Amino acid sequence: MWKINDKTCLITGATSGIGKQTAVALARQGAKIIFTYRNEEKALETQKFITAETGLKPEIYFCDFSSFNSIRSFAEKFKAEHQQLDVLINNAGIWEPKRMLSADGIEMNFATNHLAPFLLTNLLLDLLVASNPSRIINVASGAHKNVELNFDDLEMKQNFGGFKAYSQSKLGNVLFTKSLARKLADKNVMVYSLHPGVVSTNIFKNMGKFAASLMKLFLISPEKGAQTSIYLATVNEINSPSGSYFSRKKVVSSSRISNSKEIADRLWDVSSKYVGL
Repeated sequence: MWKINDKTCLITGATSGIGKQTAVALARQGAKIIFTYRNEEKALETQKFITAETGLKPEIYFCDFSSFNSIRSFAEKFKAEHQQLDVLINNAGIWEPKRMLSADGIEMNFATNHLAPFLLTNLLLDLLVASNPSRIINVASGAHKNVELNFDDLEMKQNFGGFKAYSQSKLGNVLFTKSLARKLADKNVMVYSLHPGVVSTNIFKNMGKFAASLMKLFLISPEKGAQTSIYLATVNEINSPSGSYFSRKKVVSSSRISNSKEIADRLWDVSSKYVGL
């Protein structure tokens, strides 16, 4: 029997948007919440808000997902201070429309949205396996269906496009989910990815004013956007195989490319080299 009220849940990017709503909902059900932040002021505000709403005080840790060193430092500290991790929700994400580089000199969308959760999950995998049954939930996007992977130019040094870069990083999330599910097939650790919907969050903050105002006509609230993450973290039994891709709390088809084991394996190898695993 899976009961969220005795689970330790780590959520990345929970100071606003989908992550914050997920954290609040899980805390309301009694889960022990731990979340990462970049902005301490926002983190303390979120911590105070969740405590007021639920009576439970989340733990907070600094982690900059555009820096491999920061991710490694966080993972090391987390494992030193915790012996249990039941649910990992890789929620943190960005959409950077201009080509920028991470602290490690890697295109920012690819580094933050794909390589960061790839590294963090691998660093925490021994703890997740030891805590089984456990779950890994990767917040991807339906945008993954818009692209293929160009392994000759994953960082889009040629012909960069912001939405294309974002979509590629989200394809990385889905491919990673399916690869990880295969690798953990006998470990009682379930892995899922999801499309939250097109949600009104800070991810659109770097868009132009006209585009942002146009987008608002189609956006759903963070509360609605968090529902599938909450479902996957809390439902007693998920009657779908590990590696499945969800939208609106139901399994849906991901792109043809995302179901290629050959491409997934190649991306895993390339990602491992990027992050130094």
